[in-house]
Amino acid sequence: MTTPLDTEEGLLRLGLRDRWYALCPSRYVRPGELVRLDRAGEELLLWRDASGAVHVQEDRCPHRAARLSLGVHMGDRIACNYHGVQVDADGVVASVPGSPGCALEGRRALRTFPAREHAGAVFAWFGSDADAEPAPLEPPAPLVGDEWDSFLCYVEWDASHLLSLDNLLDPMHGAFLHRNSHTMFTGKREAVFRIRDTDTGFVFEKTDQRGVNFDWSEWVDHGGLQWVTLDIPYPATAGPGGPFTIVACVTAINEHQHAGFFWRCREVTGWQRDSWRFLYKHRLEARHWQVLEQDRAMAEAMPDDAWSRENLYQHDIALVRLRRMLRAEARTQIAAKADRAGHRVPATR
Repeated sequence: MTTPLDTEEGLLRLGLRDRWYALCPSRYVRPGELVRLDRAGEELLLWRDASGAVHVQEDRCPHRAARLSLGVHMGDRIACNYHGVQVDADGVVASVPGSPGCALEGRRALRTFPAREHAGAVFAWFGSDADAEPAPLEPPAPLVGDEWDSFLCYVEWDASHLLSLDNLLDPMHGAFLHRNSHTMFTGKREAVFRIRDTDTGFVFEKTDQRGVNFDWSEWVDHGGLQWVTLDIPYPATAGPGGPFTIVACVTAINEHQHAGFFWRCREVTGWQRDSWRFLYKHRLEARHWQVLEQDRAMAEAMPDDAWSRENLYQHDIALVRLRRMLRAEARTQIAAKADRAGHRVPATR
């Protein structure tokens, strides 16, 4: 059973509102096809119009709530297969073939989520107010501009998205879980960490080691998009371009599954970019998948009540910080929604 989205716990487990969320790789939404996805507590339909623009809407016919994803793609609109009701990209009912001229025609009756494509992925804005304008989508620097190159690695794991966030903000596990990998076999197996605040979040870093192993990660919440950035040093055999940068976004599918987007980036141009792309596809990609597979196995094996069984120590202060931040924002959003509705609900602990 899914925790309701209109509760603090629901927002924590399924995703805050007023945020951009990555939904799937762009290649998943092919022209002329209808794609059904569950993301961040919403049941979604994705499709492209005749111009190729992607649209994200509720997977629900305004007539009888049948699945539009089982309908017919008509180029600039979708026809429900149940009674033929046609809905356009703005969520307006364009035609009711069974009852022309009825009151349903011309009504905006289907929620439509603002959608963008960037760096090979489809993003959608999940607003607390369905009619409000979204914040501008401002992707991380390694995904913008010509001085960087990246590959998108997409996964779906049978684990809460919160466990992936814990993993990304836990640099110390690199020296243990990934000790036998091609990039994290050196460095100390003990460390003291600190949190350094930034304008958009915080950096969690080792105080006595940098550029040796998985030594730091950064949490960013900016422009309505949340992500984690981290660096992994590359050996000389990996070619030019400096460290291997990962930009990660995670999106809840439901309370027990999530989609992960890991952009594997390197600051390279010209011939160095060509060299990096060749080495990545022919030597490095398989090794990176092996490392990610170790994380998947660990996350999927975690019990549902893992947080209630923990005994945390100094290495875990970033986890505590982020959990408190997310819960506080969830509480604020629930209170704001109650205010808009004209009443308050008591905050949970």
